[in-house]
Amino acid sequence: MLTPADLRCEYSMNPLGIDARQPRLSWKAHSRTRGARQTAFQLAVADNPDDLAGARWIWDTGKVQSSQSAHHPYAGPTLQSRRRYWWQVRLWDEHDTASRWSEAACWEIGLLEPQAWQGSWITPAWEEDVTSAQPSPLLRREFQLKGPVAAARLYMTSLGLYVARLNGQQAGDWHFTPGWTSYHNRLQYQTYDVTGLVHAGANALAVTLGDGWYRGYLGFKGKRNLYGDRLALLLQLHITYADGSEETVVSDAQWRAATGPIRASDIYNGETYDARLERPGWDNAGYDDSDWAGVRVLASPGTELVAQHGPPVRAVEELKAQAISQSPAGETIVDFGQNLVGCVRLRVRGNAGDTVTVRHAEVLNGDGSLYTENLRAAAQSDRYTLKGAGEETFEPLFTFHGFRYVGISGYPGDLAPDDITAVVLHSDMPATGDFSCSHPLLNQLQHNIVWGQKGNFLDVPTDCPQRDERLGWTGDAQVFARTAAFNFLIAPFMSKWLRDLAADQYPDGAVPHVIPDLLRLDATKIGDARRAAGATGWGDAAVIVPWTLYLWYGDRQILAEQYPSMAAWVEYMRSTGESDLYFGYGFQFGDWLALDTPVDGAVFGGTDPMLIGTAFYAYSTDLLARTARVLGKRGDARRYAALHRRIVRAFQREFLTPAGRLASNTQTAYVLALMFDLLPESRRADAVNRLVEDIRRRDNHLSTGFLGASYLCPVLERFGRIDVAYDLLMQESYPSWLYPVTHGATTIWERWDGQRADGTFQNPGMNSFNHYAYGAIGAWIYRTVAGLDVDPEYAGFVRARVAPQPGGGLSWAKASLQAQTGLYAVEWQLRDGQMHMTVAVPANGGAVVYLPGARLESVMESGAALGAAEGCHNPRQIDSTVVVEIGAGEYDFHYAYTPETERAHVSP
Repeated sequence: MLTPADLRCEYSMNPLGIDARQPRLSWKAHSRTRGARQTAFQLAVADNPDDLAGARWIWDTGKVQSSQSAHHPYAGPTLQSRRRYWWQVRLWDEHDTASRWSEAACWEIGLLEPQAWQGSWITPAWEEDVTSAQPSPLLRREFQLKGPVAAARLYMTSLGLYVARLNGQQAGDWHFTPGWTSYHNRLQYQTYDVTGLVHAGANALAVTLGDGWYRGYLGFKGKRNLYGDRLALLLQLHITYADGSEETVVSDAQWRAATGPIRASDIYNGETYDARLERPGWDNAGYDDSDWAGVRVLASPGTELVAQHGPPVRAVEELKAQAISQSPAGETIVDFGQNLVGCVRLRVRGNAGDTVTVRHAEVLNGDGSLYTENLRAAAQSDRYTLKGAGEETFEPLFTFHGFRYVGISGYPGDLAPDDITAVVLHSDMPATGDFSCSHPLLNQLQHNIVWGQKGNFLDVPTDCPQRDERLGWTGDAQVFARTAAFNFLIAPFMSKWLRDLAADQYPDGAVPHVIPDLLRLDATKIGDARRAAGATGWGDAAVIVPWTLYLWYGDRQILAEQYPSMAAWVEYMRSTGESDLYFGYGFQFGDWLALDTPVDGAVFGGTDPMLIGTAFYAYSTDLLARTARVLGKRGDARRYAALHRRIVRAFQREFLTPAGRLASNTQTAYVLALMFDLLPESRRADAVNRLVEDIRRRDNHLSTGFLGASYLCPVLERFGRIDVAYDLLMQESYPSWLYPVTHGATTIWERWDGQRADGTFQNPGMNSFNHYAYGAIGAWIYRTVAGLDVDPEYAGFVRARVAPQPGGGLSWAKASLQAQTGLYAVEWQLRDGQMHMTVAVPANGGAVVYLPGARLESVMESGAALGAAEGCHNPRQIDSTVVVEIGAGEYDFHYAYTPETERAHVSP
């Protein structure tokens, strides 16, 4: 019998304040029985838990014959703003046995219509010098509640950042709300359940505002106020009394405003806090605000208000100091042992007026001092002035830093390890994947990839978290998307970002280099005198990222929502190209930071941008044709498939010589041509040989940049050179994935040699030590080293592909993934010429398993011959690999193993 569990609405458990009018419902089926699968389901929805239990439902699907357990859209009566809905599901298994009803779950609707907002936009009634950072405003209002409260919901947003407090307690634990979106098009609001924070009688609402992305320093030019120069608040508090009556408290002209202890807050530069200026009790009722200023009601900014879509940023974990030392200049240096993103919490005692400065850095100079040159104009410094009242605690509110080390000056007395804590901040995505193996350096590489994702998935997928940049670069996001999906549940996070991509996309389809597109606001010109948009490999994020999310989560709605944006990007390339080639109109990044050009300091690589452009033009067009087929757009599917064929022929005419050499004789050129199937079958072996020759000529080193590196090992594996792929993966000298690991890296570096062997640093103008792009190798490590991947014919992990390819001297590897259907896991061990592999498949899931170096007659599963093993179907021999299909359950395969060097290769 199946047990329904892990009920989710729009990827979340019991979400609050969503604005989906037909929210999708998903669940997992649990069972210990091999081959267990769902054959039917029944969903029931009610508008209160009693009616749900009593079968007084507002929507009942009845028994639906379907194995699908994800993304079922609600199809009952129209949902109402501010209403909570309860739901449950029951399942039928392969024997048509019904499960019990699941535990009840719920979702709650936010404010669906603009007219549901009753409050006004308000701002402090004073003028500011907005050319520089200003003190954070405090806004407050007191109100009376007439009796016991049954429920209270706080809906709010701001221009700038906000933190709300009710009766002395913070509403929620989210950071950097309302988040960063394309503010001129979309502004998120948040919903908080504050029932426990209000009471009958006198109450107080208090809000602190910060500059944040809205009006703080942002971009390359040292500019402020890119979105606007006035901080503002929009808020309404809905009260439902125990007797059923309702009341609403809103942002209006009755609010009061003042400044407080935060004298300046800035994402790049940090926060300045003067505790002497605190206003004790200001967030409680009864505080005297008679000397405070009033507020001014503003006209609506006109942007669309949307509910929080992605996961909130939270303080996810804390790290203790690992070492404390002194720099030559006398600064106290604290090492947390991990490059991270967040801030520090400092405990201090001293005199009123003492000021402690905390500077942040990723690495140290050779003399033990902070290396900050790579921060460029970002100060990354916090300052705290004591009030002199015993032990004080400081933790900044409206800034984050990228750092492993902090330098502290002005601290009264000696700093002890317990006096300082690193607070790790990132979007609170559930971890889904795990990998480990017999090689410690590969395990550290995986650790570095995960921490690079944590640090750069802070509301938007940024390139880096420390210098005066921290932008949502599209190229970085698209190369890393598959690896990101292994490590964490990224569908809500990335789909939120994709909505901003579509909002910021130019009318002709050009995709900006960064999303949200502040470069347009900053008027920063990167090569193209008109706009920072339209770069190959960067703009293709509009197509590649939605397709990746579809493969991973089986979510057709993401494809449907993004389809106009996807098509617009392909049409942009078509309209600006010629003869089915894409010339890369405007500025192009090439294969960013590749090492295949003799020009010292070059960043664009040696591969012809037109070759790269046409290759990605073909790839995006192919993915668009596949997307059209998934969505039932048959005409578009035929049209884009035909365009794709023309682009492939044009690529061959333009870039492939009669002798079979590509016009750009680089690793990246061959990798892209092979990965995207741009070469005739008769020329592919030659291309592989040329790629391998170049790698061998470089003594088993790569020369690829951002675009080529992510596909390098997959191409080598696909075309039978897994040996070369492992040689690259295991390479420890520069340039390689393990070179930074051997030099103490705890995150992925922007450059292959961010810190050289002699301890010197790369060009400080562009040298981040937390930059996830080269971490794209992680997807291949999961897929090939451990052997776990999605079966592309069964999107959403309805069926997995288990196909490890041992190599590199590894004796074991394992990986697991919490997918939409449940937990998949694989572990293999080689010992004394024997392969032992265990595979776990969740109920209602399946897998096709490739057993490398096996003979069909020698494979045993849980002690039985493979052909007679329960749950194992269609076993077959393909060259030196045994392939078998399995259903749900745990499987234990064992056989005599033939090493890769002694067998024919089969590509799953």
